[in-house]
Amino acid sequence: MQTSIQHNNKSFKVDFSSPIDISLPITADGKNPIAWYLGQPEISPVTMGDWTGQVAKGSSTNFNNIAFNPHAHGTHTECLGHITRDFFSINGALKTFFFVAELISVTPEDKDGDLVITKAHVETALKNKEPEALVIRTLPNTEDKKHKNYSHSNPPYLEEAAARFIRETGISHLLIDLPSVDREEDGGALLAHKAFWNVKNTHNLNADARHNATITELVFVPDTVQDGTYLLNLQIASFDNDASPSKPVLYQLF
Repeated sequence: MQTSIQHNNKSFKVDFSSPIDISLPITADGKNPIAWYLGQPEISPVTMGDWTGQVAKGSSTNFNNIAFNPHAHGTHTECLGHITRDFFSINGALKTFFFVAELISVTPEDKDGDLVITKAHVETALKNKEPEALVIRTLPNTEDKKHKNYSHSNPPYLEEAAARFIRETGISHLLIDLPSVDREEDGGALLAHKAFWNVKNTHNLNADARHNATITELVFVPDTVQDGTYLLNLQIASFDNDASPSKPVLYQLF
């Protein structure tokens, strides 16, 4: 199925028959990517007395409980409620689901022992484009991202100036293949989160904070997917929470 879309006075065609899923699922195989010092997610059948919710054990249905944390286990999308005193839900923040997105690849640079994505990296890769969404693939793009334990590893992160530049470019949806846009341990500063959402005070939220902007973390973009412009379908589960597991899907534009 093909259709046409308009963006910034340009016309694109999109082929919906060739989706590119860049999400990482939540699994119970012991190989799930994890972060923030948590263990693996758990998916197990309900047991009540001598009944087990598993067809292989005699039940008519499979009936599982799932225990996970959206921030620590797989691809997830979050709203500014992640860092505010007052409650805001991703289910209320994300109301439309298709966006023109730019995929860029960057190699974080060493700054005082940290690997950092700088404003210069993002600005150079964007080439003056103004997409609605930005997908950042970090290099090297190794397969272990799909199964890595990020806890205590000080992964790469966005510098505050880079997050501010992304916001000022008009990008509303930021996707990245890391567990956080901020440093793993930063004393609660959360500079990139705050800069992107334009949150100046987490306890007394400023009126111009970006309620409808989202951050999606722990995506994985295969090497076979080239940098460039795509249509993004950003879907979440309907959790009334600051974050939800999500399934971002890219479609080639031509």
